[in-house]
Amino acid sequence: MKILETERLILREWELGDEKYLKFFLGDNRVMYAYEGVFSDDRIALWLEWNLESYKKNGYGLWAIELKNDGKVIGECGLTNQEVEGEIYKEIGYHLIFDEWHNGYAVEAARAVKEYAFNELKVREVVSTVRNNNITSMNVAIRNGMTVDRIFNKSYKGIDMPHFLFKVENSNSHNMSE
Repeated sequence: MKILETERLILREWELGDEKYLKFFLGDNRVMYAYEGVFSDDRIALWLEWNLESYKKNGYGLWAIELKNDGKVIGECGLTNQEVEGEIYKEIGYHLIFDEWHNGYAVEAARAVKEYAFNELKVREVVSTVRNNNITSMNVAIRNGMTVDRIFNKSYKGIDMPHFLFKVENSNSHNMSE
């Protein structure tokens, strides 16, 4: 199901059978270095299942990014619930296949997701959590109007990893409850 459309992109829900597309980025060390390695096929299947459950439970999740001109799936971007130091945030997350980096697609998708969160879901703020060695993702967050709120540690694969919490508030947040 199509969720969003931008000038060059369509964001749609992932579907059963889309694991092959997820593998293009979740299975690529160049993309997944901030996660300390690629996802196995089993982990990719769980990632897809987690997103499908999020759509049902929350009405949002990470969505496939397709190029409008040819339908090629180039990554994912969307909203998830992210816990940071005991507080739950709506996070804009994104992954892009390596060969499409530096074409502005991640920023275009992330900006559309931010507007969706603000205008459709009426949230007060959104965040992106980015590991301290992931300069490319930091640049996407900054170009999406976010600034660093704080640094926190996240444990993954038994490793404590410093992360930046990037945040941006809805300019109409005085009318928001979340």
